Order: sequence, then structure tokens, then C-alpha cells
Amino acid sequence: MGVPSVLPLLLLFACSWAPGGANLSQDGYWQEQDLELGTLASLDKAISSTVWSSPDMLASPDSQPWTSDETVVAGGTVVLKCQVKDHENSSLQWSNPAQQTLYFGEKRALRDNRIQLVKSTPHELSISISNVALADEGEYTCSIFTMPVRTAKSLVTVLEAISAWRAECDLMASPSYPGHPLYMVGIPQKPIITGYKSSLREKETIILNCQSSGSKPAAQLTWRKGEQELPGEPTQIQEDPNGKTFTVSSSVMFQVTREDDGADILCYVNHESLKGADRSASQRIEVLYTPTAKIRPDPPHPREGQKLLLHCEGRGNPIPQQYLWEKEGSVPPLKITQESALIFPFLNKSDSGTYGCTATSNMGSYKAYYTLNVNDPSPVPSSSSTYHAIIGGIVAFVVFLLLILLIFLGHYLIRHKGTYLTHEAKGSDDAPDADTAIINAEGGQSGGDDKKEYFI
Repeated sequence: MGVPSVLPLLLLFACSWAPGGANLSQDGYWQEQDLELGTLASLDKAISSTVWSSPDMLASPDSQPWTSDETVVAGGTVVLKCQVKDHENSSLQWSNPAQQTLYFGEKRALRDNRIQLVKSTPHELSISISNVALADEGEYTCSIFTMPVRTAKSLVTVLEAISAWRAECDLMASPSYPGHPLYMVGIPQKPIITGYKSSLREKETIILNCQSSGSKPAAQLTWRKGEQELPGEPTQIQEDPNGKTFTVSSSVMFQVTREDDGADILCYVNHESLKGADRSASQRIEVLYTPTAKIRPDPPHPREGQKLLLHCEGRGNPIPQQYLWEKEGSVPPLKITQESALIFPFLNKSDSGTYGCTATSNMGSYKAYYTLNVNDPSPVPSSSSTYHAIIGGIVAFVVFLLLILLIFLGHYLIRHKGTYLTHEAKGSDDAPDADTAIINAEGGQSGGDDKKEYFI
């Protein structure tokens, strides 16, 4: 017996067995008005339990359907799509977690107006479920009635929206208190960082903990220090008392340095429901460390006769509160003060030497040195000398241009003089003989016709 003859008999058997007297239409599909819950579920079992022994009845690999898992917030709409490459003249079917048939091809099988047909072709069956509730959560099955029947599963995860009231204190524990926020169970709540109690000393180790509740599926936590990622412990997952959501936690441990003073340690929640939105908590830490100092002269290049200020710039946490000024070879100390500057009203050569500044705080002290040389061999040019240098440069440029102009003028005059001498001797070119040419050249005569001789 071939496939086309066996399948109608099985459908007829399921129709006669189905409760409520479900009828089969002429085209082989269930009539919507007579179909009851669970009718086609038994049909699935009946067909899948049939033993097929003929080799030509086996389905090809291309007849395996495929689907995808979906996540939806309660009250929203989810679309279930089932596709197959080779349908082998059979129809696709969707069933809910209770194995109740939702759609068989384009025919509705369950009386639920929330479930609508999106697309029905021989290669695809897509349906939508609107106003999703927690009861809709579970594995949905897409089946194709080849030989044997082939199925694909789609896990639908529902995130329910409820009010997560938090009592800030005993007087504000009532749900009517307007300050209580509305959270999404399934969507993770803002994380909380614990473990930081007070300031840390440099090179001490800090351990911070981060926790976020209400995620479904369980969220993941990551740590950052500014723009730098911190290697934290793997995220720990614990089921919440409601049995539907999860609390996740993670910890991070590192040794602090003076560069970490004032740094923000951030814990980020990564979850598909956030869709890229930032959900994080921040903890700023304070690190206590010994001071450092450096001496800055003002002006930078002091000269004899000037006023000089030596600034001792101290840095630390806490900030240095006392400064001690000393000069090598001189006792007692020059100055002990809370101000960091040492003032020289009028510099002279005797002020040259090496000066030290000791900056002191509760965490310790630090000494910086500066060598003062009043006889600086290369003083910085003043603004007036710079102005004179600019004027001198302009004058030199103008003189250079005048020299160039004189050279061109002299060259022109030389060429003009050569042309004049040539015209002066031009009369010799027309002379008939050498003697006449000499006479014309010497006397400047233009020709022999102008010469006259007189005989006495």
C-alpha cells in the first residue's frame, strides 16, 4: 500500500475517533467549527507510530523542517515560522506545548482568536500569537507528515511584566508609594555593587561583588575600570523564589595603585531584552598614597636682579599639608610653612645653589631638588631684543633688494654704451678702400662726397 492510499485512511480513522464528532472536509482538512482541542495531536501519534517497511516510503533529508527559538514580553506578539525545502506533497502543522494542533496548513485547528495565520505555502507555515501570557511559554512543534513524520521544535520564552515593589524603609513599604519603580520580570534589574567600605591604601587588594535580579533567561555580568576591561569571576546563576526568573552575581578582585584613585569601577548587565541599552552600576574608589613633589621656578630662566618664586608642587592623597625648604650647606632650614612657594625678592649671585623641598602628608613625605644658577650664560632674550631682531631682518632684506636692483641697472647701462660705439664707427663700412675707411672712422665722416680739397 503506497503513501497516498494510507494517509486518507489514517485521517478517516482519526476523524472517527476524535471527540466532539470532528468532520473532515472534501479537501482533507479539518472543519474549523467542529474541531476540538487535541484532535490532531492524536493524529500525530497515530501517524508517527505507524511502521513503514517499504523503502520508497522513506522521507528525503530535504523534508526536515526547521524553526527558531523566540523570546517575547508578556502582552506582546510572537511569530512562529516553520520552513521546509521538500514538502513531498504534505502540509506543515504547528502544535503548542500541550500537543494541541494550532494550524494544519492554512486551516485553523484551535479556537483561539489570538492565534492568526501569517503565511501558508507548501514550503512555509508561519503563525502569530498575540497578547502572549506566561501560560503560552514552552516548546512549540512544527510537523510535516512525510514517511516518517518529521518535527522541529521552537522554544518560546515569555517575560512577564509585573510590579517589583521594593520597600525603601518601613514607612515607604506600601505599594501605593509613588516612588517605587516598575520593573520587568525577565528583564534584569539595575545591578548593585557591594564590598567597598572605605578608602584603600596603595597596593591593597579590593574585592567587589555585583548582583542583578529578575532576568530571564539568566543575564551575564562584565566588569570595567574606565575604558579597561577587568577579568571578573564567571557569572553565578541562582533561580529566584518565583521559579521563573534568575539572580546573577559576579565578583572582581585586583590590587589598587595610585592611578586608581578616583577611578570608577563599573558592572554591566548583558541581556537580550535590553537591546543594546546600558544597564550598569558604578562604584568610585579612593586610594591613599604617599606624596610626590617637583620644584617649578617662575620665571623659568632666572637672572640676577630679578624676582624669583620657587613653587613646590606636591601631589598625593591626602594632599601634602607641610613644606620644608632647605639649601644645601645652609643651616637651619630656610622655611617651614603650609605654603609651597619660596620667594627671592631680588636675585644675586650668592643665591646660587641647590634647594630642596620636602612635602609631607599623613601617608609620608617626599623631597624634590632644584639647582639655581644665577649666572645663567644663556638668558632668554627679552621681548625688546626680539623686536629689534625683527626690524634688523627687515632692513637687511630691503638692502638685499637694492643690491639686486643696482646689478641689473649696471648691466643695462653697459649694453647701451656698446651700441653707441658701434654707431659711431658705422661710416667705415661704406668706404671704397681701407684709407677712406680709416679717415671716416677717425673723423666721423659718413662718406667721401662730403670731403673737399682745395689747391693753391
